[in-house]
Amino acid sequence: MYAVIMAGGQGARFWPRSRKKRPKQLLDIVGSESMIRQTVDRLLPFVDPENVYVVTGIEHVEELIGHIQDVPSENIIAEPVGRNTAPCIGLAAMRLKKRDPESVMAVLPADHVILDKDIFLETLRNACEVAKSGDYIITLGMTPDRPETGYGYIKKGSVVREGTVPDLRPSPFCPPLNKGGTKGGVESGLSQTRFEAYHVERFVEKPDRATAEQYVKSGEYLWNAGMFVFKVSTILKAIERHMPDLYLGLLRLEPALGREEQERALNDVYGELPSVSIDYGVMEKADNVLVIPSTFGWNDVGSWTAIDDLLPRDEQGVVAHAEHISIDTKDCIIYSPKKLVATIGVSNLIVVETEDALLICDKSRAQDVKKVVEMLEKEGKEQYL
Repeated sequence: MYAVIMAGGQGARFWPRSRKKRPKQLLDIVGSESMIRQTVDRLLPFVDPENVYVVTGIEHVEELIGHIQDVPSENIIAEPVGRNTAPCIGLAAMRLKKRDPESVMAVLPADHVILDKDIFLETLRNACEVAKSGDYIITLGMTPDRPETGYGYIKKGSVVREGTVPDLRPSPFCPPLNKGGTKGGVESGLSQTRFEAYHVERFVEKPDRATAEQYVKSGEYLWNAGMFVFKVSTILKAIERHMPDLYLGLLRLEPALGREEQERALNDVYGELPSVSIDYGVMEKADNVLVIPSTFGWNDVGSWTAIDDLLPRDEQGVVAHAEHISIDTKDCIIYSPKKLVATIGVSNLIVVETEDALLICDKSRAQDVKKVVEMLEKEGKEQYL
């Protein structure tokens, strides 16, 4: 069992805290540890550090290694340029192919919050068992608890009963869970029950409010969390079939991966690969995609408004990481670790202060923070990026 953590991207919707040189996954957005550190920590009872791989931008490698010193530095794969999730996953799979071509790999973003670690690990183990049983591409779908318009959705199809796991006995693919962290694993005492995997009928884009309400009411839809489990051989076959141009590029890289010439080969080839998401490039086209409904308390921390769900609020709905004087202030997010903030008679605002920038934004426009970053890029104001 291997874990691949996708740690690229800028996290533009978390500007001005998130910057090109220090993106969201390297920040302590929630809790005292960085998001990449939290991601590795929740995996360690199940995956040994030497089996964790991280794909990140070349400009972030040095700082990232400092956050996850228990992961071997040779397991950090540096992208010379971002090319979206399909090349990222393909690159990691091709790297693992050289080490263990029939292994199972879990692919996880570096910047998600998981509230119930035990249920998460049990779900991951169930997915691992299904993945090793056949050529399945498995995605974890979050059971929705509200009509969210900021997520994509997955429609469940028929149950794949042959993919269910009646017991969770240890296997060479999926070691027993180890809550204590002892190498080799011990039984965790988790409730190990049957579960069901479903064929994916279709993926759907972010819906409007009315459509999201229908999805939740029907019970047929799950949130698309962007977490996957499959055999290395399975995902590479899928890329070869559905994204042949990407596959040919990966074949050009294969001889150099894990060797001294890896960086040079990536510089020569990676920028030529198609920039396509794994959802669009493979998931929406493949007929062997399964989804496992999951309920481990998930948040993709996609924008500043995610803080409302993750950090405590006062009686007026204010989340403040600051010395804050509040007069008739309601439902605001205040981040200002070095300056006093006083607010009077305002509501539904996001206020974020850093050493060189100040963001004031209506909560309903939180997704548009990315547009500020785009404007700064267009105007050449690199000092703020």
